[in-house]
Amino acid sequence: MDIYTVLFIYLEAVNLLTLAAFGLDKHRARVHRERFPEAALMALVAVGGGIGALAGMILFHHKTRKKLFAVGVPVILVCQIGFFLCLFWAVSR
Repeated sequence: MDIYTVLFIYLEAVNLLTLAAFGLDKHRARVHRERFPEAALMALVAVGGGIGALAGMILFHHKTRKKLFAVGVPVILVCQIGFFLCLFWAVSR
């Protein structure tokens, strides 16, 4: 496997996990159960789960009023996209 395949599989897995975590946290909020700490959700975003987090915020209407998420998730996602574009550009040279 080349590095692109490994990176794609990693990003796919972390984004699916992040999406599932946002959905489960929303469900737990509705049924008044123990929730995931916000730091854990943001950690998933930070390690590459920005797309999954943004999708979870939109699909589940979750954490959209929290400034940390409403601003933080898009900012982290844009930074990650920029990083990966630079990485791909550097590797392809």
